[in-house]
Amino acid sequence: MSLDAPDLPPIDAAPFRVGVVAARFNPRLVDALLRQASQHLLAAGVQPANMFVERVPGTGELPFAAQMLCARQPLDVCLALGVVIKGDTIHYQLVAEAAQQGLVRVGLDARIPVICGLVVAGNQAEAEARCLGAIDRGAEFAGAALAMAQLKRALIS
Repeated sequence: MSLDAPDLPPIDAAPFRVGVVAARFNPRLVDALLRQASQHLLAAGVQPANMFVERVPGTGELPFAAQMLCARQPLDVCLALGVVIKGDTIHYQLVAEAAQQGLVRVGLDARIPVICGLVVAGNQAEAEARCLGAIDRGAEFAGAALAMAQLKRALIS
C-alpha cells in the first residue's frame, strides 16, 4: 500500500448522510478502522443521526450490505470496511477481489459513491500496521468518502 495519501481539503460534512458497512471478521482490526473512520467523519461535521452503520460477518458480505443500505437510505456516500489477511491458500485473494468488484458495481448501480475501505495484507503485521499503527487507513477511507460525497452533491446540483 502506498504511503503517499492525497492531501484532501477540509470539507464541511454537516449535510452529508453516510452509510458504513463493516465486517466482523478480524474484529480488532476492523473495529479500529471503524473507530478511525467514524472519528474522522464526526470531526468533519457528519451528524451522528446521519451515520448509518451496519455490521456483516465478513468482507465477502460487504457488497450485499452496501447495496441494501444504499437502497434503504438516501445516502451521499457509503463506506465499506474490511480486513483480509493472506493465509495458506488463495482464499484471501478471492474474497478481496470479489468484494472490490462487488462494491464498485454497487456504487455504479446505485449512483452513490461506495468507498472500498479494504485492507488486504500479506500477513498479520502488515494488517496491524495499517489498522492499529501509524498508518491511519480508517481516516483516509473516511476522507475519500467525504470527497466523493461532496463531488456527488456538486455534480447533481
